[in-house]
Amino acid sequence: MKTLFMKPASVERKWFVIDAEGQILGRVAAKAATIVRGKNKAFYAPHQEMGDYVVIINADKIAVSGRKTQQKVYYRHSGYVGGLKTTTFDKLIARHPTQPLENAIKGMLPKGPLGRKLAKNAKIYAGAAHPHASQNPTAIEL
Repeated sequence: MKTLFMKPASVERKWFVIDAEGQILGRVAAKAATIVRGKNKAFYAPHQEMGDYVVIINADKIAVSGRKTQQKVYYRHSGYVGGLKTTTFDKLIARHPTQPLENAIKGMLPKGPLGRKLAKNAKIYAGAAHPHASQNPTAIEL
Protein backbone atom coordinates (compact mmCIF):
# COMPACT_ATOMS: atom_id res chain seq x y z
CA MET A 1 0.00 0.00 0.00
CA LYS A 2 1.31 3.43 -0.90
CA THR A 3 1.57 6.32 1.53
CA LEU A 4 -0.73 9.20 0.68
CA PHE A 5 1.01 12.56 0.30
CA MET A 6 -0.99 15.71 -0.29
CA LYS A 7 0.65 19.01 -1.11
CA PRO A 8 -0.28 21.68 1.44
CA ALA A 9 -1.37 24.07 -1.32
CA SER A 10 -3.88 21.56 -2.70
CA VAL A 11 -5.68 21.05 0.63
CA GLU A 12 -8.82 23.15 0.97
CA ARG A 13 -9.11 24.40 4.56
CA LYS A 14 -12.61 25.34 5.73
CA TRP A 15 -13.86 27.14 8.84
CA PHE A 16 -16.53 25.73 11.14
CA VAL A 17 -18.27 27.24 14.16
CA ILE A 18 -19.64 25.23 17.10
CA ASP A 19 -21.97 26.75 19.70
CA ALA A 20 -21.06 25.03 22.99
CA GLU A 21 -23.91 26.48 25.03
CA GLY A 22 -25.55 23.63 26.97
CA GLN A 23 -23.47 20.98 25.16
CA ILE A 24 -21.45 18.28 26.94
CA LEU A 25 -17.72 19.03 27.25
CA GLY A 26 -16.42 15.73 25.86
CA ARG A 27 -18.77 15.64 22.89
CA VAL A 28 -17.82 19.16 21.76
CA ALA A 29 -14.11 18.40 22.25
CA ALA A 30 -14.31 15.12 20.31
CA LYS A 31 -16.09 16.77 17.37
CA ALA A 32 -13.61 19.66 17.32
CA ALA A 33 -10.58 17.36 17.55
CA THR A 34 -11.87 15.25 14.66
CA ILE A 35 -12.32 18.30 12.43
CA VAL A 36 -8.99 19.89 13.42
CA ARG A 37 -7.16 16.60 12.79
CA GLY A 38 -8.83 16.16 9.38
CA LYS A 39 -10.34 12.75 10.04
CA ASN A 40 -13.64 13.84 8.50
CA LYS A 41 -12.02 14.18 5.07
CA ALA A 42 -11.58 11.47 2.46
CA PHE A 43 -7.82 12.00 2.11
CA TYR A 44 -6.79 11.82 5.78
CA ALA A 45 -3.13 11.16 6.54
CA PRO A 46 -1.99 10.95 10.18
CA HIS A 47 1.39 12.59 9.56
CA GLN A 48 0.14 15.74 7.80
CA GLU A 49 -1.83 18.81 8.84
CA MET A 50 -4.92 18.55 6.63
CA GLY A 51 -7.66 19.54 9.04
CA ASP A 52 -9.94 22.52 9.09
CA TYR A 53 -10.31 25.41 11.52
CA VAL A 54 -12.87 25.28 14.33
CA VAL A 55 -14.30 28.29 16.16
CA ILE A 56 -16.04 27.39 19.42
CA ILE A 57 -18.24 30.05 20.99
CA ASN A 58 -19.98 30.20 24.40
CA ALA A 59 -17.30 28.01 26.01
CA ASP A 60 -18.20 29.43 29.41
CA LYS A 61 -21.68 27.87 29.16
CA ILE A 62 -20.47 24.31 28.52
CA ALA A 63 -22.05 21.53 30.56
CA VAL A 64 -20.74 18.46 32.32
CA SER A 65 -22.88 15.61 33.56
CA GLY A 66 -23.41 14.47 37.12
CA ARG A 67 -21.40 16.06 39.92
CA LYS A 68 -18.34 16.70 37.78
CA THR A 69 -18.52 20.44 38.46
CA GLN A 70 -17.34 19.75 42.02
CA GLN A 71 -15.52 16.42 41.51
CA LYS A 72 -13.60 16.86 38.23
CA VAL A 73 -10.06 17.91 39.14
CA TYR A 74 -7.41 19.45 36.89
CA TYR A 75 -3.74 19.00 37.87
CA ARG A 76 -0.65 21.01 37.06
CA HIS A 77 2.86 20.95 38.50
CA SER A 78 5.20 23.85 39.13
CA GLY A 79 8.32 21.72 38.66
CA TYR A 80 9.40 22.05 42.28
CA VAL A 81 9.17 19.40 44.99
CA GLY A 82 5.64 19.39 46.39
CA GLY A 83 4.48 21.69 43.60
CA LEU A 84 1.36 19.78 42.54
CA LYS A 85 -1.58 22.18 42.16
CA THR A 86 -5.20 21.07 41.85
CA THR A 87 -8.24 22.97 40.61
CA THR A 88 -11.85 21.84 40.32
CA PHE A 89 -13.95 22.39 37.20
CA ASP A 90 -16.00 25.13 38.92
CA LYS A 91 -12.97 27.17 39.92
CA LEU A 92 -11.23 26.71 36.58
CA ILE A 93 -14.21 27.77 34.47
CA ALA A 94 -14.74 30.79 36.73
CA ARG A 95 -11.12 31.91 36.34
CA HIS A 96 -10.40 30.80 32.73
CA PRO A 97 -13.67 29.96 30.90
CA THR A 98 -11.98 28.46 27.84
CA GLN A 99 -9.39 26.32 29.64
CA PRO A 100 -11.42 23.10 30.21
CA LEU A 101 -12.30 22.91 26.52
CA GLU A 102 -8.71 23.66 25.47
CA ASN A 103 -7.40 20.91 27.76
CA ALA A 104 -9.94 18.41 26.44
CA ILE A 105 -9.13 19.14 22.77
CA LYS A 106 -5.35 19.05 23.35
CA GLY A 107 -5.71 15.71 25.10
CA MET A 108 -7.43 14.25 22.02
CA LEU A 109 -4.74 15.42 19.58
CA PRO A 110 -1.38 13.70 18.98
CA LYS A 111 1.49 14.59 21.27
CA GLY A 112 4.49 16.40 19.82
CA PRO A 113 5.04 19.15 17.25
CA LEU A 114 2.11 18.14 15.03
CA GLY A 115 -0.33 18.15 17.94
CA ARG A 116 0.82 21.57 19.13
CA LYS A 117 0.37 22.94 15.61
CA LEU A 118 -3.10 21.39 15.28
CA ALA A 119 -4.19 22.78 18.66
CA LYS A 120 -3.73 26.31 17.30
CA ASN A 121 -6.41 25.63 14.67
CA ALA A 122 -9.10 25.46 17.38
CA LYS A 123 -10.17 28.99 18.32
CA ILE A 124 -12.15 29.05 21.59
CA TYR A 125 -14.09 32.06 22.89
CA ALA A 126 -16.04 32.49 26.13
CA GLY A 127 -18.78 34.67 24.64
CA ALA A 128 -20.89 34.57 21.52
CA ALA A 129 -18.73 37.07 19.60
CA HIS A 130 -15.66 36.02 17.62
CA PRO A 131 -13.34 37.85 15.18
CA HIS A 132 -13.54 35.18 12.44
CA ALA A 133 -16.76 36.26 10.72
CA SER A 134 -14.88 37.24 7.54
CA GLN A 135 -13.93 33.57 7.00
CA ASN A 136 -17.64 32.69 6.65
CA PRO A 137 -17.62 29.71 9.03
CA THR A 138 -20.21 26.98 8.60
CA ALA A 139 -22.28 26.18 11.70
CA ILE A 140 -22.14 22.60 13.01
CA GLU A 141 -24.93 21.03 15.03
CA LEU A 142 -24.01 18.37 17.56
